[in-house]
Amino acid sequence: MKGIPTIDCMMGLHEGGEAAMLRKWLEQGLLRDEESKSYVQPAEHFFKGSRDAIERGAMLKDIIALMDEVGVEKGLVGVSVEDDHGPNLEVIEQYPDRFFGYVHLNPYFGMDHVSKLEKLVKNHSGIKAESVCAFEIQRPYSDNMYYPVYAKCVELDIPIILYAGMPGPRVPGDCQNPMYLDEVCWFFPELRVVMRHGGMPWEAVCISLMLKWPNLYYSTSAMVPKYIPKDIIHYANTRGKDQVMYAGYYPYIDFHVLKNGVEELPLRDHIWPKFLRENAVRVFKL
Repeated sequence: MKGIPTIDCMMGLHEGGEAAMLRKWLEQGLLRDEESKSYVQPAEHFFKGSRDAIERGAMLKDIIALMDEVGVEKGLVGVSVEDDHGPNLEVIEQYPDRFFGYVHLNPYFGMDHVSKLEKLVKNHSGIKAESVCAFEIQRPYSDNMYYPVYAKCVELDIPIILYAGMPGPRVPGDCQNPMYLDEVCWFFPELRVVMRHGGMPWEAVCISLMLKWPNLYYSTSAMVPKYIPKDIIHYANTRGKDQVMYAGYYPYIDFHVLKNGVEELPLRDHIWPKFLRENAVRVFKL
């Protein structure tokens, strides 16, 4: 993209992880409306072509060819904390120059998941981050249930990725108000925190918090580029040049839609390398 070898801070590999996650949410009673119960992607009402993309699938070689075509050098993919030999982990091990990983865990399971996170990070050099999702347990990020996870990320020197803003899935969303990160950033000043999925409708809060906390970052995941909030683009062009980074949402958003949309963003010339590459390299220590 823009002639810059791009780091994509969120992509999938058609590995079926979303389906397993949806099954867990259904078992927990988290998804209650009938339409959501039939989904193959958590927010299918927002991403109308996602069902076809998932059911059509793609071979890994074709995904890498697509990455080459649009200029994505390396992509961040998810690994379950329960899976020490999963398909995404194998891909990360096999193609360390093209993929790096984050471990998704549920803080409800306490030190069991924290210990498994530590094992994955220490045994696999391609694991560069951890993620949690507040709406899965309906507790805000300032809740003490998360604190062992935050502490372990500081100890392992990896960033934590948090889903911020109103969730796409039809679940209550107040727990993902980014204001709850104010206390987290205060208590863990060493912790690198990446807000994922836009933070809307609280994007102004995201900006205010980033102005305050230098270790708080914003990624543009799960948004067609033209819908990235204008205030975020302005912040990236000014005081936030080191805190805003590119993330797509393949396969739920087509790579070509992402590339074409990104290249139309009104970013200043010197911001492009930071947005598309340098900030991610620094935050994830690539």
